[in-house]
Amino acid sequence: MTYTTILFERRGRTALVTINRPEKLNALNAQCKAELRDLFTRLKTDPETDAVVLTGAGEKAFVAGTDIAELASLDALTGKEFASGGQAVFDLVQHLGKPVIAAVNGYALGGGCELALACHLRLASDRAKFGQPEVNLGIIPGYGGTQRLARLVGAGRAAEMILTGNTIDAQEAWRIGLVNRVVPLAELVASALELAGVITAKGQIAVRMALKAVNVSMEAPLSEGLTIEASLFGECCSTADFREGTAAFLEKRSPKFTAR
Repeated sequence: MTYTTILFERRGRTALVTINRPEKLNALNAQCKAELRDLFTRLKTDPETDAVVLTGAGEKAFVAGTDIAELASLDALTGKEFASGGQAVFDLVQHLGKPVIAAVNGYALGGGCELALACHLRLASDRAKFGQPEVNLGIIPGYGGTQRLARLVGAGRAAEMILTGNTIDAQEAWRIGLVNRVVPLAELVASALELAGVITAKGQIAVRMALKAVNVSMEAPLSEGLTIEASLFGECCSTADFREGTAAFLEKRSPKFTAR
């Protein structure tokens, strides 16, 4: 697929993906969602990619929501299909099996906030704004916002954001646990790439097992999650990376992981 709404480049073992519709504040339209689905499907099995940094073009917006023109004609049936289609793309991001870091440069509203929520880590610029303003259009978040936001910041804070439609700034997003850290805009992408570099230097089997376990914690009861964690821990113990990691620690040297 030829991409017209997203940019893709490699930075070492990290893929840098940029939503590139700055004239529309990077709003998600059908073409953009199709391109994201295609690219993340490729990245899932790409042996050259161990992490992804996702950001928006320009300084104003990460993703300022869904293209409203595509919402206006929806009815009950097409609305459900519209939401399910977006959810499928964002589920692909969450379950990529590789860490995805959102570098939120500006507005992350509606579908943009939901896209950031689907990522595993979120860095925000000091100019970022977050919100789920769908109630102002007479609808609710449909790309996972009612579910992921509540799991991340708690039901009470999620309900306030969703029911009022109010936006919050980067510092408030950090205070409630919506983002991992806030950095100056000029340092945002570099900080996200640096964080990705720290992660890609680790044993990648362990990173992927850890992501799988954390995803389970968002969806399963504690008892089931603990069982899965123990099983994944056991799988890690059968790898060459585990043997190398423990040997390097005992020998007081840096490990050389091979993802085997």
